[in-house]
Amino acid sequence: MALTQHPAPAAGPRLDEEEHIALRDRSSRDKFEALVRRLSEQSVLKHYDAYADIPWDEPEFAVDQDDPRWELPEADPLGSSDWYRNQPAGVRSRIGLYRYASAAKLGGEFENVLKRGLLEHAFRLENHDPTFRYIYHEVVEEAHHGMMFQEFVNRSGLPIDGMPKHLRAGANSVVLMGRVFPELFFIFVLGGEDPIDYVQREILRRERELPPVIETMMRHHVTEEARHLSFARHYLKQEVPKLGFIRRTIMSIAAPIILGIMAQMMLKAPAGVAREFHVPDDVMRASYHRNPQIAESTRDGVKKVRKLCREIGLLNPVSTVLWRVLGIYAKD
Repeated sequence: MALTQHPAPAAGPRLDEEEHIALRDRSSRDKFEALVRRLSEQSVLKHYDAYADIPWDEPEFAVDQDDPRWELPEADPLGSSDWYRNQPAGVRSRIGLYRYASAAKLGGEFENVLKRGLLEHAFRLENHDPTFRYIYHEVVEEAHHGMMFQEFVNRSGLPIDGMPKHLRAGANSVVLMGRVFPELFFIFVLGGEDPIDYVQREILRRERELPPVIETMMRHHVTEEARHLSFARHYLKQEVPKLGFIRRTIMSIAAPIILGIMAQMMLKAPAGVAREFHVPDDVMRASYHRNPQIAESTRDGVKKVRKLCREIGLLNPVSTVLWRVLGIYAKD
C-alpha cells in the first residue's frame, strides 16, 4: 500500500510548527500567505489516492459483516448497553459496521457541500492569491475522501441513509456562504471537521484492533484533515477581526448553532441504526439523549473551535447563553 509521494519541496516548518509560525518582520497577511503556501507544498509532498493507496480487493481489506472487529467497544454509549451486549455476535458486528458506514456516508455528503463552497470561495479570489492554489489542493483531497467513503459504504452491503432531509435542504445556502460570507462558511467547515477528527483520533489511540480498511481510511483522513483544519482556523483568525459589527454579531450567534447541530450529528448514532436493528427506544434514549458521556464528548469534540471562537471574539455574554443551551460550552 503505497503513499502517493513526490520529491520534497524546499525545507520549511513541519505542519505541527505551522500553528505557531513566527515571522515577526512580516505583516499578518504575509504570515497567513506564508502558511497557505506551506500547506500547498505539504499537499504536493504527502497526499492519498482513494484507489491507489487502499487495496480494496485484497482479502484482508474485504468488508465482512461478521468480522468481530466491527463490534462497538464498551466505551461507546450503545456498545456499553446491556441490550447490545446480549445480541448475537453477528448482530453486534453489523451494528458496529453500520455505525462506521453511516459516519462515512455523512462525511462524504458533508464534504460534497464543503467542496462546492470552497469552489465558490475560490471563484471570488484575485490573480496571484496563494489561497486559490491551496483551495484547489483541498478540493482534490476532499474528492478522494468522498470516493473513499462511498466505496466503503457500497462494500458494507448495508442500507445507509446519510444526511437528514432537513439538512440536505439547507446545503445550497451553505455552499453560497463560500462566496458571500466565507467567514461563516469556515465556521461550518470546522463544525463538520473538528468533531469527526476528534472521534477518529480517539479511536486510533485506543489499543484495539480494527479492520484494516477502516483504520487505513481514518489514518488517511486525519493526515489530510490536519491541513484543512489549519487553513480554516488561520483564515478565521485573519479575517474575522476585519468584520463590521453586524457580521460579527451574526457570526457570534450563528457559530454555536452551527457547531451544536454539527457536533451532535457527527457524534450521535444515526436514527437508521435503531430502525435497521430494532434497537428499543429506551436503549437509544439512555445511550444518546440522557448520557453524560455523550454530553462530555460533544463538548470535547468542539474544544478547539470553541477556543478559537473565544480568541477571535465570538464568545460574548449573549452568545455564551447559546453555547450553554446547546451543550457545547466549557471554560477551557
